[in-house]
Amino acid sequence: MMARLLRALGVYALLTAASLIMIGPLAVMLLGSLTPDEHVLASVGRLDFCPGELSLQNYADVFHRVPFWVYLRNSFLINAVIVLAGSVVNGFAGYALARLRWRGRKLLLGLVMALLIIPFEVIAVPLFFQLSFLGWRNTLLVQAAPFVAHPLAIYLFYTFFLGFPRELEEAARVDGAGVLRTFFQIVLPNSKPAFASVAIVTFLFCWGMYLWPLLMTTAENVRPLPLGIAGFHTLPPLAWGDILAFGVMMIAPVLLVFVLLQRWFVRGVATTGLGG
Repeated sequence: MMARLLRALGVYALLTAASLIMIGPLAVMLLGSLTPDEHVLASVGRLDFCPGELSLQNYADVFHRVPFWVYLRNSFLINAVIVLAGSVVNGFAGYALARLRWRGRKLLLGLVMALLIIPFEVIAVPLFFQLSFLGWRNTLLVQAAPFVAHPLAIYLFYTFFLGFPRELEEAARVDGAGVLRTFFQIVLPNSKPAFASVAIVTFLFCWGMYLWPLLMTTAENVRPLPLGIAGFHTLPPLAWGDILAFGVMMIAPVLLVFVLLQRWFVRGVATTGLGG
């Protein structure tokens, strides 16, 4: 009994330590964003935190120094296109690979699996020249289009639909429903956890993209948040409080999306293969 109690205490201690390590940087960033600039990193590597002097001035400075709302709007539009259009495209592709039988299906599935191990940086330069030739540079569309169809999302949908009960689809076909009607009326309503999980993973992956927007954009009015904070860091004067405030506002939408969809995400982990 004592050994089991000690083992449980050890596990909880490790989990608590891991949680503090993960939460620590977020807490420092939040505290720094509320601390006057003269107290942020007043000493080398140390935050001079003064609870009596907390203010939102750093956040006001961000909006005064850069067009933050433009960066935020661009990021939301880009990610909305990727997530919404990607849910349709990748959902259809995953369902077709898992349920339909057609010539070349195994070959295409193999290509999807192969693309999972190819880093985007490998194809970034050829894709840059291709889309530059089409005249798509300095647009929001060029930052979203290459990521609508994603091999990881297709694979996650594929693994989910493999375990989807066939009896529901067979009952719909007996009633005369075709493939599209079966998908929209039977499969889709019962696949909300999978779609929510893939949406969160896609959003997290694309929200912090830096390399591709850096290659394809030069105009400030089409920059997303990652490029915005990179440029903001180089603006004089160097104000760490303002930079930390920018960082807090950049990660806040990610936390909000996860909180809103966490119920579906937890349910989807067990069904889409995210759990390994």
